[in-house]
Amino acid sequence: MVDIEKVSGLSMDIEGVNQEKLRAVFPECFNDGKLDIDKLLNLCGKYIENDYEKYKFEWPGKSECFKISGKRSTGTLRPCREESVNFDTTKNLYIEGDNLEVLKLLQTSYFNKVKMIYIDPPYNTGNDFVYKDDFKDPIEKYKEITQQTTKSNPETMGRFHTNWLNMMFPRLRLAASLLRDDGVIFISIDDNELINLKKLCDEVFGEENFINIVSINMKNTAGASGGGEDKRLKKNVEYLLLYAKNYSIFETFNLVEEKENLFELIDEMESEGKSWKYTSILINKGEFVEERTITDGMGLPITIKKYKGLKRTTVNKLIADNIPREKVYIDNFDVIFSDTNAQTSIRTRVIDEFKELAQDECLVVSYVPRSGKDKDTLVEHYYISPTIRRVIWLKDAAEKQGNEIYKKEKLGTYWDFVGETKNLTKEGEVVFANGKKPLKLIKRLVEMQTDDNDIILDFFSGSATTAHAVMQVNSENNTNRQFIMVQLPVLCDDSEFKNICEIGKERIRRAGKKLTENTNGQLSLEEKQPLDIGFKVLKLDTSNLAQWDSTPTEEQGALFARLHEIENSVKSDRTDLDVVYEVMLKLGVPLDFPVQEIQINDKKAYSIGENCLVLVCIDYGKDGITPEDIEKMCDYLPAKIVSTQQAFKDDVSLSNAHYILKDRNIEIKLL
Repeated sequence: MVDIEKVSGLSMDIEGVNQEKLRAVFPECFNDGKLDIDKLLNLCGKYIENDYEKYKFEWPGKSECFKISGKRSTGTLRPCREESVNFDTTKNLYIEGDNLEVLKLLQTSYFNKVKMIYIDPPYNTGNDFVYKDDFKDPIEKYKEITQQTTKSNPETMGRFHTNWLNMMFPRLRLAASLLRDDGVIFISIDDNELINLKKLCDEVFGEENFINIVSINMKNTAGASGGGEDKRLKKNVEYLLLYAKNYSIFETFNLVEEKENLFELIDEMESEGKSWKYTSILINKGEFVEERTITDGMGLPITIKKYKGLKRTTVNKLIADNIPREKVYIDNFDVIFSDTNAQTSIRTRVIDEFKELAQDECLVVSYVPRSGKDKDTLVEHYYISPTIRRVIWLKDAAEKQGNEIYKKEKLGTYWDFVGETKNLTKEGEVVFANGKKPLKLIKRLVEMQTDDNDIILDFFSGSATTAHAVMQVNSENNTNRQFIMVQLPVLCDDSEFKNICEIGKERIRRAGKKLTENTNGQLSLEEKQPLDIGFKVLKLDTSNLAQWDSTPTEEQGALFARLHEIENSVKSDRTDLDVVYEVMLKLGVPLDFPVQEIQINDKKAYSIGENCLVLVCIDYGKDGITPEDIEKMCDYLPAKIVSTQQAFKDDVSLSNAHYILKDRNIEIKLL
């Protein structure tokens, strides 16, 4: 019989992939298949010195974390159609399971494909700590965890910080592999582990890829936690760490500061009694006459531009005269206000040199400051007629939406979300607490970093605020961003929901329904693409492929049952769809690809992908798979055909299938 390659039951070998990359560049650093790290360092100009006092971040168990993150998973993700929404068409995923194992299983299909990761991991306050990894069978351990409530991690254990670091390190290493080269990770944290998390991320992502630490004001000081007798200040700020996968190609964030209506700003200042009586709004830029350049006493250039027939009005007169705001000129300068601090030398030189021009016409003076910064954006403009008034230049800093002019500023590192964590998201008759993930915060992050069709991952999903935010951004922007949520189904004290995954899934269902009911009316039905409010539910479990159970047993019946089970490649209690999704995971096919059931003579098969990228058939039919069946499968032009040895009529049929597919340049794999 011909030797046909089998589908591996293990997740992607990340360590092996990394070694192959090194071997391709530095083959001389491998001796007997092992990496000679000293030779590698020497080739890179880093010569070994016996210096044991190097700066490094160490803690007990760190070396085990490398082994745990590199240990390949034997599990799979089983689809659950009945708990999903729009299972056959959605591109969104909701995965129940231990995120360490899930991140391993996602490597082959989503390696270097995720644009943004947001996580809100356990804050290590001593409670709600279930993520304790070891070298037991991880799937069996996962099943144990899901049957119990959360455990505590008190400081009195002596490994308070160590336990948390051992939990986070392997997960961050796996997450980094999923990020695109231009991707970004956002991590929420409080001050218990802020310093340790910063050091951990420097090691995983590289110190050179650090972007910012954002301080987020979550509550007013009056309502902040902390007893009156506590010696410390009350806490009202949490933190957000930002790291790029590769800072050199990381693009500036899309989002700037929330836009502020300039007209409303002026009205507000006037209502507060602040002097804006000299404020003028340009409603006609006039006709350009001439431009001249002189230098001031410090030798800096001053450009003077003359305009004829420029029309202006005050804010109040704009309203009184019912002048439409779309008539306001914003292509050059927009708002003029009194500037009593203009440099006398500039004013004197302008009026002296262009005295005849400053009588009746409008002059705009461009003065270049003594700053070494970008001159194009820092030029100050003065309106002369004949006294100096300062012009706010908004050509590159404003945009027009409808009839309103907005100011745009780059976001700072202090964000105010006071009151947002107290707000509750109500969908239907159920109220979902946002917890430490305000919807507006996650929505801002999604808008900052992602674009249409990008993938957003949250592997500490909680109540699925991230999924809600992604759908809301898609609804408002007519886009198709995709989300992948991962959550451990820990038990919770709730009368309606048995675990936190049930809460998350129900929130997505009701939020999606609400978004489709409140559609954005700015786009016509022809322009607006369908909003993806669906999600595929996938659940972590042991592999669908039968493996020999080596657990000692004295029961003869159990032994015969094991022998019968191992005769077949696929476990008897698994469905065809279970097998299809494991094939997708192990072959690196994204789990959002469509799966279509097709008929091959008397056998049921499955086409994966729009153009039958992979064809899976494990149906015996009446007589097993025959060469005639293989010929018909070839009509679908798949790149690969996956089946089991037992599904073929006999060894001759399997050998014939191999040669038929070889002639058609189609690969065959067995489970």
